[in-house]
Amino acid sequence: MSDTRSELFSDRFDVCGVTADGAAWLASAGTYPRSTLALWEDRPDAPVVLPCGPAFDVVSVPAVFGRRMLDRLWDDGPGSGPVAVFRGRMLLFAAPGTAHRLPSLLRWEECGRTGAIPPLLCHGNGDAVTVPAPLPTRAAPTPLGSRWLVAPDTRHPWLPGPEILLWAAVRAARAAVRISIFPPADQDAKVYDVSRRR
Repeated sequence: MSDTRSELFSDRFDVCGVTADGAAWLASAGTYPRSTLALWEDRPDAPVVLPCGPAFDVVSVPAVFGRRMLDRLWDDGPGSGPVAVFRGRMLLFAAPGTAHRLPSLLRWEECGRTGAIPPLLCHGNGDAVTVPAPLPTRAAPTPLGSRWLVAPDTRHPWLPGPEILLWAAVRAARAAVRISIFPPADQDAKVYDVSRRR
């Protein structure tokens, strides 16, 4: 790739947060990284299907619960790796091997409880996911559209492992379920206003 082409490529991706290095990292997951980068040079608004396993795993979470997890990761934890939204689900990019280990950790954590954590879809070796385009589409975003929330910006991004994602899921579930040590209020109880007594 010539320097001029590389500069144009870099400027295109900086618009939405996906840098040229971030695009190169994403493309490295595929069998033909140069072809993926060439496609994105010609059509920077094209989503691409990439295999999971070698460069990253992906944990797909319902959007609302995923937002809670992301809040926990950034407010109380170490942050997150790249995060995308696709068809009403949040895609959390994770360290390779997470898809294999996370389900057993979740089963262990949820043992004997009701399922406060919704089903998480773990994509690892042998799976593929659709990643959003480096540049957003020109059309108005739709609720089911794909876009980056935390765009990849380096060739070696930090990716959370299964323990960190388990921690975030448990914290998000606890925040969603309000537990009180007080019994629920009796709706038929008589309430007296004692503020006017002398």
